[in-house]
Amino acid sequence: MNDSLLQLLRGYSATNEWVAIMPEIMLAVLALSMLAAEMVLPASRQGLIPRLAIWGQVLILAVTWSAANCFGFHEQTLFSGLIYQSDITQLMRIFFLISSILVCYLGQIYLSKQSLAKTEFYHLVMIISAAMMLLVQSSNFVMLFVTLETVTVAFYVLVAYCRTSSLSLEGGLKYLILGAMSSAILLFGIVLLYGVAGNPALEGASTDSLNFTELTNFIILHADNLIVRVGALLVVAGICFKIGAVPFQIWVPDVYQGAPTPVTAYLAVASKAAGFIVLLQLVTGPFIGLSSMIVPFLSFIAAATILFGNIAAVTQRNLKRLMGLSGVAHAGYLLLGVVASLQIHWAKYAVIFYLVTYLLASFAVFGVMSIAAKKEDANQELEDYRNFARKRPFLGGVLAFGLGSLAGIPPLGGFIGKLFLFVAAFQAGLYGLLGIAIVGVVISIYYYFGWIREAFFSQPTEEVVQETGYRDTSADRFILGALVVATVILGVFPGVFPVMP
Repeated sequence: MNDSLLQLLRGYSATNEWVAIMPEIMLAVLALSMLAAEMVLPASRQGLIPRLAIWGQVLILAVTWSAANCFGFHEQTLFSGLIYQSDITQLMRIFFLISSILVCYLGQIYLSKQSLAKTEFYHLVMIISAAMMLLVQSSNFVMLFVTLETVTVAFYVLVAYCRTSSLSLEGGLKYLILGAMSSAILLFGIVLLYGVAGNPALEGASTDSLNFTELTNFIILHADNLIVRVGALLVVAGICFKIGAVPFQIWVPDVYQGAPTPVTAYLAVASKAAGFIVLLQLVTGPFIGLSSMIVPFLSFIAAATILFGNIAAVTQRNLKRLMGLSGVAHAGYLLLGVVASLQIHWAKYAVIFYLVTYLLASFAVFGVMSIAAKKEDANQELEDYRNFARKRPFLGGVLAFGLGSLAGIPPLGGFIGKLFLFVAAFQAGLYGLLGIAIVGVVISIYYYFGWIREAFFSQPTEEVVQETGYRDTSADRFILGALVVATVILGVFPGVFPVMP
């Protein structure tokens, strides 16, 4: 008996290669180091903490990038099926590290205007990044749920981080309530999937586990079972909340407006990306046997999301709410790629490429908003940017490039990202959905260029631009300029992206 147990434990531990998740471990150690540094450093040296957070993550990014280039992208299953690594998961680890670095950079700007705790902000940002890196590698529903809740709970705190702002507290409360509801929906779907079998040892499974490989075979055998279908739909619905897809988008405008601008950027880019990678892995993995049901379901959601996001943004004057609603529309475009990936293999890489271009453009826009915002940054209105480019030409140029890429204007990266998704949809025969997406792009040009028009072409007034007490530095110009240059390079030379066919 003892020998059997010993052999079983040895079998499990044989797949625990801790080196494979070294970036996540290093990030967690760095996050804890932030708290320790705050306790030991004198008050006069507390300014080193943001630099330690940013440059520490730059080092981790360099290590992760170097390891990927030296050893390549290899598919492997680790930790007894809890983790599955592939080329996509390796790319997303780099994606989340870059996002975290940029959020910490924006956090420096935001916190310089506030009397709030600083170290805890960077700590939570890094914990979220590590959790999202593990989330996209999850190959087991236990691992998926734990990492997803780690991300969500930390975001509850960050959204309501500005405790002196009623809008921030309101956004945090709404995100808490609706996030708890989405978690319950997701968990109920998981319970239904495994309830069909009567126990976690699925019929025909070789192990007593909740891993995706065993679930794939089980669902194929029971694809016509009503409870299996309902369970799968509930899981997809729970993920759709995280990406802000219709009809689960109700939280987006209020949370985006109330959250600190760096947190809004983090939600808009990294959280959305994590949700889409998980959804992509589910629909092309465990739920592949239910594609006849998943395709029309996601197609309807994609169409509704594109139309709602773009139409609702047209009349929006608050810029953080506008970015939230436009983010809903972008979620619809990405869903187009997810649906196409069920028939076109390379469509999943088109989704990754789109996420990268979305990261560059969004952080460029949110960077300008962070610099231009007053202490209370929730109420940035379109009128606040009247003649912005005349007062601050560099920031106006960054804003124009960022918004142009989000709108899909050539030769910027956003145009190529949309083009890849549309080509994939065309090859997959999604003609109706493709037509709706094109209509959505046309509508989006109106409100994106309305912002550009205010910044560049509006008539001069006494209040040219809001005074913020923060002037952009050479470091700000370097980082924002780098985002613009990367956006142009991906638009002109998309082949530099490592995995595009």
